[in-house]
Amino acid sequence: MSRILDQRILLLVISFSATVQSTKVLSKWKKCGDPECEKAMSRVQATTDYLGPDCRYLNFKTGEEIIVYSKLSRENENLWIGSKGKDFGYFSRDAVKVEEVLIGEEVEVLTKETDFLCLHEDKYNFE
Repeated sequence: MSRILDQRILLLVISFSATVQSTKVLSKWKKCGDPECEKAMSRVQATTDYLGPDCRYLNFKTGEEIIVYSKLSRENENLWIGSKGKDFGYFSRDAVKVEEVLIGEEVEVLTKETDFLCLHEDKYNFE
């Protein structure tokens, strides 16, 4: 009986730590193609397979095309935000190469709390 209780406690701790990680603000600032971050900034191609650490990240395989909509700036410049088909999320800029720049100038704006929520089946997952 105590073994089952130990396993449940471990699962609870793992679940809590995953929740904290998936709502963590990754940066206070981001760069976009316009003040609303609606314009695509660039088209990139994956140079390696990428598997993100949680549900906020975009997973992809080498050779796939991704459209970039914003880039985190200042305290976390390595993460870009983009889409591949219906999938949307963060990824390391080191995992892609720029194929085409679609904007003339980047605009730096404050991030929002909703920038760091998981999106599942077209619904935000508020954890």
